[in-house]
Amino acid sequence: MSVNTSSRSVSVLIPLALPAPYDYEVPDGLTAEEGAYVIVPLGSQEALGVVWGPGSGEVDRKKLKPIIEVLDAPPMPEAARRFIDWIAGYTLSPRGSVLRLALRAPGALEPQRMRVAYRLVDKRPARMTPARLRVIDTAMDQFARTARELAEAAGVSDSVVRGLIEAGAFEEVELPGEAAFPEPDFGMSGAALSPEQAEAAASLRAHVAKGAFASVLLDGVTGSGKTEVYFEAVAEALARGRQALILLPEIALTNQFLDRFEARFGVKPAEWHSDLSTKERIRVWRGVAEGRARVVVGARSALFLPFPELGLIVVDEEHEAAFKQEDGVAYHARDMAVVRASIGGFPIVLSSATPSLETVVNAEQGRYDRVALPQRHGAAELPSIEAIDMRETPPERGRWLAPKLVAEIATALAAGEQAMLFLNRRGYAPLTLCRTCGHRIECPQCSSWLVEHRFRRELVCHHCGYTAPVPKACPSCGAVDSLVACGPGVERIAEEVAEIFPEARVALLSSDNHRGPLSHAEAFRAIEAREVDIIVGTQMVAKGHHFPWLTVVGVVDADLGLENGDLRAAERTFQLLQQVAGRAGRAERPGRVYLQTYMPEHSVMRALVAGDRDAFLKREAEARERVKLPPYGRLVGVVVSSADAALAQKWARELARAVPRAEDVAVLGPAPAPLALLRGRTRLRFLVKASRGVNVQAYMQAWLGAVKVPAAVRVSVDIDPYSFL
Repeated sequence: MSVNTSSRSVSVLIPLALPAPYDYEVPDGLTAEEGAYVIVPLGSQEALGVVWGPGSGEVDRKKLKPIIEVLDAPPMPEAARRFIDWIAGYTLSPRGSVLRLALRAPGALEPQRMRVAYRLVDKRPARMTPARLRVIDTAMDQFARTARELAEAAGVSDSVVRGLIEAGAFEEVELPGEAAFPEPDFGMSGAALSPEQAEAAASLRAHVAKGAFASVLLDGVTGSGKTEVYFEAVAEALARGRQALILLPEIALTNQFLDRFEARFGVKPAEWHSDLSTKERIRVWRGVAEGRARVVVGARSALFLPFPELGLIVVDEEHEAAFKQEDGVAYHARDMAVVRASIGGFPIVLSSATPSLETVVNAEQGRYDRVALPQRHGAAELPSIEAIDMRETPPERGRWLAPKLVAEIATALAAGEQAMLFLNRRGYAPLTLCRTCGHRIECPQCSSWLVEHRFRRELVCHHCGYTAPVPKACPSCGAVDSLVACGPGVERIAEEVAEIFPEARVALLSSDNHRGPLSHAEAFRAIEAREVDIIVGTQMVAKGHHFPWLTVVGVVDADLGLENGDLRAAERTFQLLQQVAGRAGRAERPGRVYLQTYMPEHSVMRALVAGDRDAFLKREAEARERVKLPPYGRLVGVVVSSADAALAQKWARELARAVPRAEDVAVLGPAPAPLALLRGRTRLRFLVKASRGVNVQAYMQAWLGAVKVPAAVRVSVDIDPYSFL
């Protein structure tokens, strides 16, 4: 729809916590089509907004404020606007708050800046030097380059190039300020596929060729070649003139993955994640909107990019809890990606070696198609998995690695192989305790212990980011040198490894630190090049990596995830440990995995050792179905919080009194949240449990709409919660 007369009005959605668009007048001379990005007056300020549709007609035209400017950018596609509306309704979030997720690069809507480049002309300066000759030879191809690019290509200093420019050897030309997006070559031949892989790839290609919505589970064991298979679906989408989006958990966005993409398509994809610079975010956002960026590989927020020609979404590691956004608009990117594909009318591929129970049930009930890859590719075989009972064979006093695991690492090193130790706990120790008075050092803003990071000499809260230096004396009793580190983190394990294997080259990898000058990307390259003998890491080493010489994997504390008492604790632990185990033996040399556990009889440990994922999932499904928990029931989390503890408690009680009675709905709480204090706010939690047939959104609106809480109290709603903290 286009509007260019002052007699018409449009509704404009503004990326603020507003529930609905506002009406504005379209002045003479302006065209404001649906999806156009506009600048509008808002109070005494100007605001960016998106034309959401015709005006409501509910406001007197004489009172309407005019649109100030229509920005020169492709309009937001209709499918993207419908997607925002859908998420707002599902998550009970203001539409403006959801729109804000789609406008994470506002600078992309500003006019593109040009950059000055130079091209060789026939004129040559009288004085020529070897350095100047190298520049002339480099520029003979007549490509326009910036002065810096010319200097780098010729291997000379910038001053040499500047001298030639001043002498008239180059003419000035203008180039777009942004680097171009090279076109992926979908016709390149990829890795040789096995018959099983080729059959799976053909199935995915057929779904893309059909051009209709379908959800497909690509269910393949670790090392089965799932990435190469879904690359074929990406190639099919590109061949049909469509864009493609590959969603990965942020920790799996590795250079190794990008290199594999480049090997298949000749170029690297566009990237979208939290580490991008502002300049690169602007470039990618604009490239997507204009259709120049054909493939995007990104974290969950990439789902909100304004694709005009999206024809395929792949969600890799679809089981990952990292796809759940907890703060602000609470959404699960995997589930919302299915909705986006449905709205756009194209297929989505959900890929995993350990699919979530929700996805498995959807496949079993026929809502999703399933493509299986039950064998590893080539000569590689799945590793053997053994549980080490820490009650029977404990580590030496003051150590954390069992003798058998130490012996297996020694065997691997002697054979020229690599070993990996996994512990999903950052820092040196999770707790610092005073041995004089028993005081435990806690975060002053959260109900959690501070984690010691010995290499940085800091105590850190992993919930709010609070940091403090490690004190010399106990802050409670004042005793000097009485503080002791309790329990291991990866830094402590790396320290123990260095003591046991002093000649071994050790790489410590976690999200907030690493040993030595290597960046994480460089560390991964060093591992691939066999410049590292032992890898010690957290969850970031658990997936997405292929290290051919890695044969031994040890899980230091296999029971750790089971301490989390939420409904998915067992499922998450199984998935994580199965993924960690999958790093071993991915080439010709067989892999061996050792799980240090105090509960070898636990169903998770038994299933891992037996290699019986399906039996574990069946038991898990039966247990949840008995008590009507997801995916056989619905949950909603509600957290009431305030900087004033008494106020939070008062309004939690008010909400409890207002709970509507409804069949097949139970409201539990309020009770203190497991993290009862977070960032200085007291938190109380409700849990709404309902049957599958209940419209929980309508129920929540009826309940929360009946109580007007003050501004000092925040009520957060999480439909389908993943975290219960």
